[in-house]
Amino acid sequence: MKGTFPIEKFEHINTPFYYYDAQLLRDTLKTLRAEADKHPQFVVHYAVKANANAKLLRIIREAGLGADCVSGGEIQAAIQAGFPASGIVYAGVGKSDWEIELGLKHNIFCFNAESEAELEVINEIAERFKTTARVALRINPNVGAHTHANITTGLAENKFGIAMDHLESVINSLTKMKHLQLIGLHFHIGSQILDMGDFEALCNRINLLQEQLDRLHVSIENINVGGGLGIDYQHPNRVPIPNFKDYFNTYAKFLKLRPNQKVHFELGRAVVAGCGSLITKTLYIKQGVAKQFAIVDAGMTDLIRPALYQAYHKIENISSNEAEQTYDVVGPICESSDVFAKQVDLNATHRGDLLAIRSAGAYGEIMASGYNCRKLPEGYISDEL
Repeated sequence: MKGTFPIEKFEHINTPFYYYDAQLLRDTLKTLRAEADKHPQFVVHYAVKANANAKLLRIIREAGLGADCVSGGEIQAAIQAGFPASGIVYAGVGKSDWEIELGLKHNIFCFNAESEAELEVINEIAERFKTTARVALRINPNVGAHTHANITTGLAENKFGIAMDHLESVINSLTKMKHLQLIGLHFHIGSQILDMGDFEALCNRINLLQEQLDRLHVSIENINVGGGLGIDYQHPNRVPIPNFKDYFNTYAKFLKLRPNQKVHFELGRAVVAGCGSLITKTLYIKQGVAKQFAIVDAGMTDLIRPALYQAYHKIENISSNEAEQTYDVVGPICESSDVFAKQVDLNATHRGDLLAIRSAGAYGEIMASGYNCRKLPEGYISDEL
């Protein structure tokens, strides 16, 4: 089964480009809200790093989500899209002074701090601004996730967060910083996680930390568990919306909250990945010695995930209904890794055919580069075509 695309509206758009199905995005957000809202203590933020297309941000903001940002530029994008500063959390292992200043000027909800050195800098800048910065401590829980090594973030060997063994000493130091207010703990163990047991393991680790804080007589208002929920890249048509029900139920069942605590989520890929496709035109069919190549005008500059992570994206020829043949789908970039898929079955493909590289709404357009002096791909939303 292939996806449905308004091909006649694509005829006058220069390829490659990103196409976003606004209705699927709204359906995804509706399902997410329906499941999250069953739990009044749950607060959901959208991870802007997944896709900062302004049109998508507006739809997400209209659904009532907050924003999770990892740079000053993302804070600016969120503010411009209408996200209230009271719903913005700012994470990142290397926050520059100007980015901290920006967060303080807008009075964002929280800084997710990743080291004692960072806390000292936020405190100094907040003192200069004559204000108090709300902070959450990002803890590295040393919890593995069943995902690609490059997108695992919760192990002790990763660069992110404060080691659990250092938590008590960091809190002691923080209490002496007069321009900081500790309001939460922050965690994130990785991305594209489909095994709910990984999230259960995180809950168990958080429960132990909460007991440790109880012994220290430290009260925490907010527990931020990050994001990480994956999507079904294999079957974008059959399973277009992620399993939000089991995801939120896992935290509701296994996380032992204190009275009046809020649980914050930072979902990115699960929100936008499914609604986006990279549309590319076939330039040539090249017959090799042992295989044939479909050479397209999109490359790793437009969608880097296959080259970077060996990530799978379903590819469909949306122009052809002929019998299938087998191709390596490759781009024009002067790199051997510029390959979208090997030995993939497509409807017989010819010069000029349009291919849709599916489930590319997350970490696609936002990670595009100008390598080889190429133009960045445009993003088009179905509402406007």
